[in-house]
Amino acid sequence: MSTQKATFGAGCFWGVEARFAALPGVVATAVGYEGGSLERPTYQAVCTDTTGHAEVVEVEFDPEKITYEQLLDAFFQLHDPTTLNRQGPDWGAQYRSAIFFHSPEQEAQAHSKIETLTAIGRFKPKRIVTQVVPAQTFWRAEDYHQRYLEKRGQASCHI
Repeated sequence: MSTQKATFGAGCFWGVEARFAALPGVVATAVGYEGGSLERPTYQAVCTDTTGHAEVVEVEFDPEKITYEQLLDAFFQLHDPTTLNRQGPDWGAQYRSAIFFHSPEQEAQAHSKIETLTAIGRFKPKRIVTQVVPAQTFWRAEDYHQRYLEKRGQASCHI
């Protein structure tokens, strides 16, 4: 089996991870930090809103069972891509809506999905503010954040 990676920021990574992990064809998930300047960031550092990192979920998927486009559909369904640096009660740049692409094909599909959703007016009158940026270094979050909701017997949080 040949797998691919996708990385998404959609607010607090606990609920985002749970939603992606439940999709058939998703082989593994990990929560972490991406898009900032600090090497080996910690949760405490990221929460200061000064490192530039987003809370993200790195998704490993089998493209024969789930497509990147289907992952994009899930991404746009599980959060509000029109709120800048905020999801629900969580606010700050670490909660921004972001797609970190791993290939030119992923970049093109992400832009195309945003254009399509905009054209059909899915979030009208608001505008999609999701960043589409190259994947950088994924810094895995502390172990207690991995599968956080699952460890606590919860299926979801506020997202």
